[in-house]
Parts: sequence; structure tokens; C-alpha cells
Amino acid sequence: MANHTPRTSESTQQLKEDLHHLTQTVEELVNATADDSRSNIKELRDRAEKRLKDTRERLEARGERVYGEARDTVTQQAEACDRYVHDNPWTSIGIGAAMGVVVGMLIGRR
Repeated sequence: MANHTPRTSESTQQLKEDLHHLTQTVEELVNATADDSRSNIKELRDRAEKRLKDTRERLEARGERVYGEARDTVTQQAEACDRYVHDNPWTSIGIGAAMGVVVGMLIGRR
């Protein structure tokens, strides 16, 4: 999981930058409406719409990538557990029995 930290940090930084740019453009749009300069408002509105669209696309792409990475990690962990159980069946039975005893004791206390 340690190998995901740089990517997560990079994604977080990119998200912050995207949101900062979007916020900046919206602020410019709000300030421009105070001037009531019609050509300036249209230009800033177009920029805000483009940045909003770009940010939305990036967020969707990141969400899909993070989902894929999480799915792959879970699959790898499940495969590792399966291999362990096949390689160590008696140990696995012992662990399962111990967990059953612990859960039984916890339920019995209620």
C-alpha cells in the first residue's frame, strides 16, 4: 500500500490546483459582473464553464482510476489469502477455530 502514497499525494495536489483554478475563475466572473461589461462577462463565463468541464472530467477519471486500483488491491489480497489457505490448511483451520471460540465468547457475554 505504501506505493500508492505518492500517487494519492499527487492526485490530492492536482485536485487542490483544479479547485483553486475553478474558484479563481468563478471569483473573476463575480467581479466582472460588477463592472457590467457584457463582453468581459461572456469571456469569463466561457472560461468558467470550460474549467468546470475539465475539472469534472479529471475528477471522474481519477475516481475510475482509484476504483480500479482498489479493486486490483482487494483481488491481490484475496488471492494471497487463498494461496495461504491452500499452502497451510491446518493452520487455517486452527485460525478459524480460534476465531470461532473468540466470537462465541463475545456473543455469550451478552
